[in-house]
Amino acid sequence: QVRLVESGGGLVQPGGSLRLSCAASTNLKTIGVMAWYRQAPGNERELVASITAVGATNYAGSVKGRFTISRDYTKNTMDLQMNSLKPEDTGLYFCNSYPRTSWGQGTQVTVSS
Repeated sequence: QVRLVESGGGLVQPGGSLRLSCAASTNLKTIGVMAWYRQAPGNERELVASITAVGATNYAGSVKGRFTISRDYTKNTMDLQMNSLKPEDTGLYFCNSYPRTSWGQGTQVTVSS
């Protein structure tokens, strides 16, 4: 089974930026669809963004224009560049594939003054 490890989270002020990375145990080129999800305390996990093997992307309406999802084949990672962060972006961020594999530990993003 594909193993995915998230990293890059942290504490930032509103308006700041973070770049998350998802490292894959297998060749990322063989995974057709990858995606980022997030879960805020007390809320359900939601889809943030997805990307196909050929680079087609989709974003949740709440992050359009602020987040950019990409694949880095040199590092074999899927990344999420997050700009203009808002307090409501706070949550535990996970990556996964389609079809879905096991969930990892996630990486915490906290946007606060």
